[in-house]
Amino acid sequence: MEKQSPNSMSLAFVEGLYADYLRDPASVPEDWRGYFETNATLDPEFSRRPQLGPSFAPPSVFGVSAQRNGYHAEAPAPAPSPKRSPQPALHLVRPDEGPRGSGYERSNGSFARAGSAVSDAAVQQDRVDALVRAYRVRGHMIAQIDPLGLPRGAQPELDPAFYDLTDADYDRQFSSRTIFGAETLTLREIIQRLSNTYCRSIGVQFMHIDDLEVKNWLQERMEGSSNRTTLSREEQLRILVKLTDAVIFEEFIQKKFLGAKSFSLEGAESLIPLLSFAIERAALLGTNEIVLGMAHRGRLNVLANILGKSPRNIFREFEDADPELYIGRGDVKYHLGHSSDYITASGKRVHLSLSFNPSHLEYVDPVVLGRVRAKQDRIGDTSRCRKMGLLIHGDAAFAGEGIVQETLNLSQLDAYTTGGTLHVIVNNQIGFTTPPSQGRSSTYATDVAKMLQIPIFHVNGEDPEAVAQVVRLAMDFRRTFSRDVVIDMYCYRRHGHNESDEPAFTQPLLYTAIAERSSVRDGYLEHLLRMGEVTREEADQIAIERREQLELELSEARRKDYVNQQDWLGGVWQGYQGGKDADTPDVETGVKRETLTELMTRMSEVPETFHPHTKIVRVLKQRQEMGAGTKPLDWGAAEVLCLATLAAEGYRVRMTGQDAGRATFSQRHAVLHDVEDGHSYVPLCHVHPNQAPVEVYNSPLSEAGVMGFEYGYSLDWPDGLVLWEAQFGDFVNAAQVIVDQFLTSAEDKWMRLSGLTLLLPHGFEGQGPEHSSARVERFLMQAAEDNIQVCQPSTPAQHFHLLRRQVLRRIRKPLIVFTPKSLLRHPSATSALDAFTSGKFQRVLPDTRPEPKNTSRIFMCTGKIYYELEKTRHERKRDDIAIIRLEQLYPLTAEHLKPAFEGYADGTPVYWVQDEPENMGAWRFIRMRFGGELLGRFPLHRVSRSESASPATGSPAAHKIEHQRLMDDAFGT
Repeated sequence: MEKQSPNSMSLAFVEGLYADYLRDPASVPEDWRGYFETNATLDPEFSRRPQLGPSFAPPSVFGVSAQRNGYHAEAPAPAPSPKRSPQPALHLVRPDEGPRGSGYERSNGSFARAGSAVSDAAVQQDRVDALVRAYRVRGHMIAQIDPLGLPRGAQPELDPAFYDLTDADYDRQFSSRTIFGAETLTLREIIQRLSNTYCRSIGVQFMHIDDLEVKNWLQERMEGSSNRTTLSREEQLRILVKLTDAVIFEEFIQKKFLGAKSFSLEGAESLIPLLSFAIERAALLGTNEIVLGMAHRGRLNVLANILGKSPRNIFREFEDADPELYIGRGDVKYHLGHSSDYITASGKRVHLSLSFNPSHLEYVDPVVLGRVRAKQDRIGDTSRCRKMGLLIHGDAAFAGEGIVQETLNLSQLDAYTTGGTLHVIVNNQIGFTTPPSQGRSSTYATDVAKMLQIPIFHVNGEDPEAVAQVVRLAMDFRRTFSRDVVIDMYCYRRHGHNESDEPAFTQPLLYTAIAERSSVRDGYLEHLLRMGEVTREEADQIAIERREQLELELSEARRKDYVNQQDWLGGVWQGYQGGKDADTPDVETGVKRETLTELMTRMSEVPETFHPHTKIVRVLKQRQEMGAGTKPLDWGAAEVLCLATLAAEGYRVRMTGQDAGRATFSQRHAVLHDVEDGHSYVPLCHVHPNQAPVEVYNSPLSEAGVMGFEYGYSLDWPDGLVLWEAQFGDFVNAAQVIVDQFLTSAEDKWMRLSGLTLLLPHGFEGQGPEHSSARVERFLMQAAEDNIQVCQPSTPAQHFHLLRRQVLRRIRKPLIVFTPKSLLRHPSATSALDAFTSGKFQRVLPDTRPEPKNTSRIFMCTGKIYYELEKTRHERKRDDIAIIRLEQLYPLTAEHLKPAFEGYADGTPVYWVQDEPENMGAWRFIRMRFGGELLGRFPLHRVSRSESASPATGSPAAHKIEHQRLMDDAFGT
């Protein structure tokens, strides 16, 4: 049967009842019989209209299949029954107004068509339907989800009187065909079922979802069970054990390490059984690996009681007994990650990995999803079901951090989807000392998630069985629809922001109430005792065993011969290394000429049925000539040729950015578009029959979220090239947290490596302060201990060799590449095909003059300004000046520089020349590294723009004046 609109079903139900009443009054329920007897003035039109009954249903205005009694039934187009004319259009009035000119009159708060009992009853049914919808839309607003019982505002729409329904209607039968599981119910039964479903310990927001199939699925699952799950005794005991584990662990920490920061889970202990149920359910649904991300609140508890990190290791971190091992490195205990295998109750093995996380709370979110996507891609999990992400948020951070929105926005995009993430909000109802009234403008901390077509489950954390119900719903929803899902677990924070913080300074009343509350474990135990599911002795024995085990772990942690075994660089990281740059020599990165020609030829061809833009046809023809060696390669051709060689050699390539397919400056054209029908073609995906995958995706207008995702991807794909490209390098500062907290410091803090490559267009060309600088100085300021590579190649061949080096070397460090803009089409910034067939990336390029003698000064520079200095040198015939290019700014040592400076007389002045102002660019880094005398032989000077608070002028004319002065200063004229 087709899905009915509520109005159609209301009339169908009432008119069917009235038709039955006319045939046999005894055949209808007593309350309706009495109603029809009392209002028995027959509408004269009624007997001449087709009647609606069980054999006829009006066509659905939505055109989707119905879900009745748990089954989908595809309905054929309805046809009129014998001796009946086609059904005319039906109309119902709204409860608050009657249709104009329809003959409806208001009497005692209700509308009724004069002389029509059927129409008046239909209006009553319509009001019941409106009440049903109100419960689905607003029921969460009065749900008992707050364990502290803070008052919630009244919702008039949930009062039957709002719809002119009176006490006399409570025991009348109404159609309940919009409610799963029953054809008719009394109004009292309808309200009870809806209240049980939407207003007890679970409140649900799902009516913002546009897809009727999704809404119907949720309604069926929730209303069919009154939103409760029946747990076995084993499951109830598992909850009790997990709650006991959580409570005892926190009590033990507080007693044994008095005053130490642990960011306790107390008040939110139901998180532990929640995670346990989620993992169990995921395993049953086919998931064998979960990557988790969470902030510091409750992290130690999760590590111990979910991920199985040995408590002795945690206690050793509290003892801080090995300080010499962590001089200048490491991180606090509640930021650390861990991996382990979790064996479920059904015997299934699920690998768990908790990602390392800085104090910047939500910034781990896209990192986790990037890791999940890489794991799925590695095993070909195109259904996105065998690996999943699970993110644990705080309420204040979920509402307050913009990275949350960026991450949510990625969830349904082809480049970033992972089949749905489970979001769990540990809702402490406070952020540090800030209450919700000062921390967000929305009703719920989760309202940002309503941007997605997903349900949001609010649940009382002190009702663990309600928590179990929403976990099952959430996990089944994710598996069914491959979408994110949100569980907002309301709880409280028993202590302050940390254990030494006094929360009563700012929330005295709240913390007076919290101090009087017993733990959720004690409350659940009382429930089980009342139900007779467990004895007090059994519960006490569980607690005793847990305390004894923790005492044993602590004694082991305090042993003098204790050794903490750390496992890293295993699995897919086997054979790769971090550490010193000098420990891993550069590698040859050239490719045979015939291979380059063949690859470029294949990238210059498109299917016969594909219709590229006429300008693209010219680009492809030029690239074919470049591959044949008859035309030098420009930057775009060199880059796609590099990617093609890597793919052909079996290395996966993944590139994303806001214009990655075409590239900001129209130089790449990795993704082509048919001018007739718009479909796309990626030549890089057709270069070799056994090639590795190549993905080039345009990203959303996001820096932090997308860079974080790609960083996460690189953590689980060391054997490929993972690139993120900024539209302009200036915009990388919108992802500064990812750069600071992950990219540049992860190896030092967490011993985690990444080979992520950033492509940052950089160059002073008169485009203003926001389109000139990728902030070279910021990366160089963070460069230490060979943590990153910072490069600015000046030729297409150098770019080719640099990207290939990033993959072919066994060392894995983030690579920062300052890429050009005007050089992309500069006639001098090209490379002959032979420059790609041998050799490797050169960190320093010496002067191109054949003879270093008679040199009066030496320019040292990086990037685009080399071509401007070379042009000016030629124009002014200054053959006495040498120009040396630094292609790699870090790591950079004196040993790297010495070969380029051989042959020059001691005392020859060296001028560092840069476009950037004095306080920006590489100058201060170079000066700090090498002092006032380079290599102990050459006085070091600077030529640059004056220091400035802003990178560049906004006036193109002023830019030209500045540039001319820069050249004059450099050449001493």
